[in-house]
Amino acid sequence: MPTTTSGNPLHQLEALGQSVWQDNITRGQLQSGSLKKLVEEDGLSGVTSNPSIFEKAIGGSSDYDGAIRQMVRAGKDTATILDTVMADDIRATADVLRPVWERSGHRDGFVSIEVAANLARDTEHTLSEARRLWKLVDRPNLMVKIPGTVEGVPAVKQCLSEGININITLLFSIAHYEAVAQAFIEALESRVAAGQPVDQLSSVASFFVSRVDTIADKAISARLQGATDAATKAKLEGLLGKIAVANAKLAYARFEALFGADNARFARLAAKGAQVQRPLWASTSMKDPKRRDVLYVEELIAPDTVNTMPPATIDAFREHGVVRGATAKDDLAGARRTIQTLEEIGISLESLTDQLEDEGITQFKDAYDRLTDETAKKVASLRSQEKQPVGR
Repeated sequence: MPTTTSGNPLHQLEALGQSVWQDNITRGQLQSGSLKKLVEEDGLSGVTSNPSIFEKAIGGSSDYDGAIRQMVRAGKDTATILDTVMADDIRATADVLRPVWERSGHRDGFVSIEVAANLARDTEHTLSEARRLWKLVDRPNLMVKIPGTVEGVPAVKQCLSEGININITLLFSIAHYEAVAQAFIEALESRVAAGQPVDQLSSVASFFVSRVDTIADKAISARLQGATDAATKAKLEGLLGKIAVANAKLAYARFEALFGADNARFARLAAKGAQVQRPLWASTSMKDPKRRDVLYVEELIAPDTVNTMPPATIDAFREHGVVRGATAKDDLAGARRTIQTLEEIGISLESLTDQLEDEGITQFKDAYDRLTDETAKKVASLRSQEKQPVGR
């Protein structure tokens, strides 16, 4: 069981209804027991992964060499080796988190594996790959990550209808968030209509945060360079570093409207045991060194949410994080004014978030290509070593 050290800010998040997940997975962390330690001492209740994380884990360590060498000896190809290595890590992580999953009533204790980003615009192939990964890992506390693109939403709905837990990733706009939330509700309704259980079906909607500030600040700074009067400059400067949190707060307000007790549609599903689809704050490490490193944690605390943090952010928040209550619910009027002001100065948030989605797909695809390349290099190196004569 997790400790209940009240002085640990990570436990204070838990007390306010926010789950802390780690955005990282390595075999070294699994083998050393440090992941289990995070679960037991810090209340860590989930793990997310992506191709970039696996690329660094496999290419940047020798932790996988023994397993890869065995598969090389067995004549396995690179694609099979990569698939096996990732699935083994995901299974091992799921097993560490299984007690969390059980004692939380299947609300927490999940590990996520991602459908390849090159399928983000392909509904049918996304669907078939999500089914394949679900069967391959074969753990009830798995979530399959599917991008929340227009093409991804039907796959999300169908997977959920089939009882597959889904983490919808690459969400930047409130409109796309609402689409995946509606897909979740419709999937629950279809299961209820078919007489299927809904009490163990889980989903999170991963709303990316820091990337919104990165692209918005760039657009705002470009306007600042051309600003001539003091009032305009002050308005522009007041928007810097404010768009991401405002956007996320408005997304959380939509969550409350869709899943709150006053929503009769979801209340009927909740009566059947359905859980809410929790917003998950992703990309919450601070990219701007001039700003507080745990800002995207401190400003987005709320019940029924998840914050998935890289290890450095977890460490930083444990060390100096400040928990002031449900900050994601604070000053919604101010959040609306911030987004309205952005539009008034001629910067379209919708255009920015559309750009972020396209860039995110490209970045994830490139990361998967690098992961494949790194694995192929390691396979080739180990295969070469296997061919060396004894004594060489």
